[in-house]
Amino acid sequence: MKVAVVHDWLVINGGAEKVTREILHCFPEADVFSLVDFLSKEDREFILLGKQTVNSFIQHLPGAEKYYRNYLPLFPAAIESLDLSHYDLIISSSYAVAKGVKKTNRQLHICYCHSPMRYAHDLYEHYLYETGLGRFKRLAAKLVLPRIRKWDIRVTNRVDYFIANSAFIKARIKRVYSRDAAVIHPPVDLSAFALKTKKQDYYLCYGRQVPYKKTDEVMKAFEQLPHLRLIVAGGGPEVNSLKAMASKNVEVLGELPFDELVQIVSNAKALIVAAEEDFGITPLEAQATGTPVIALRKGGYLETVVAEETGIFFEEAKSKCIKQAVELFEKQSFDPVNCRKNAERFGIDRFLTEFRTFVADKTEARLQS
Repeated sequence: MKVAVVHDWLVINGGAEKVTREILHCFPEADVFSLVDFLSKEDREFILLGKQTVNSFIQHLPGAEKYYRNYLPLFPAAIESLDLSHYDLIISSSYAVAKGVKKTNRQLHICYCHSPMRYAHDLYEHYLYETGLGRFKRLAAKLVLPRIRKWDIRVTNRVDYFIANSAFIKARIKRVYSRDAAVIHPPVDLSAFALKTKKQDYYLCYGRQVPYKKTDEVMKAFEQLPHLRLIVAGGGPEVNSLKAMASKNVEVLGELPFDELVQIVSNAKALIVAAEEDFGITPLEAQATGTPVIALRKGGYLETVVAEETGIFFEEAKSKCIKQAVELFEKQSFDPVNCRKNAERFGIDRFLTEFRTFVADKTEARLQS
């Protein structure tokens, strides 16, 4: 059976890319397709297991390496230009357009959906007004995004089976695409995050520092908690502005080497996460070290944090709610071993078993039909 794996675009080593990596472990002979591929040599070895990719015409357009997103209006045509006609099984790892590849009736297409295209559906207004787009670009986006949204819904009939990365995304797939989906949680590599039962006296907020993470609201909460310490870690466009607003009890470290980050996570009293995430691997990495989580009661956190056992929830990503949650956390205690056990439910071996079984079942059903 010839297998093609399709990923939206390959530019960083992120959560979706780690899923694609494990899909390739399931199908090591698969060929890989993508809109563009600008991975470093190191990331290529890690994510693609050293494989070369087949890319769309966007790969060769001016400035594509830095500004490939500017070619959004061309994404549908670009993904449809990829020729997968010689493959028996197509697996797309999609949060944008990968699921839109063309297929024939004899081919089986399984889509691992990280989310329906958020800036064309749920985050349409956010994309227009909160991502720093200038007036001209907002006008262009207003013209382009409705067309992208219609295309995105239409091409779902090219997918035979959807897999969602969480129950939260399963519900979104049903709402946006009117399609059912199985749930297979992403693989979380816990090997580097060892259990540590003795914690230090600080809270942690880490991840890529972008507006939707609401790190500023976490920091505002700690302005009102001057007797408690907060460390903020992770690179991103918001780092300098966060440093400028930091109170005396808040330390903004920016990007850290992986080994240093692991140490900071494992020593933290608790991790605080305030973004609405589709799944959210960060809280599981923290729990793997025995660090409990203070999380927004939305999205994937509802599936990865066990209330009163491995963490607590707050209702809104506002400083007032976060402050109240931290004050409540100060009065409670959590067993690091329970945190670790919860994280272990989401390991890589579990993903490989569930994904292989799903694909085998659907392939067998197709052969018998």
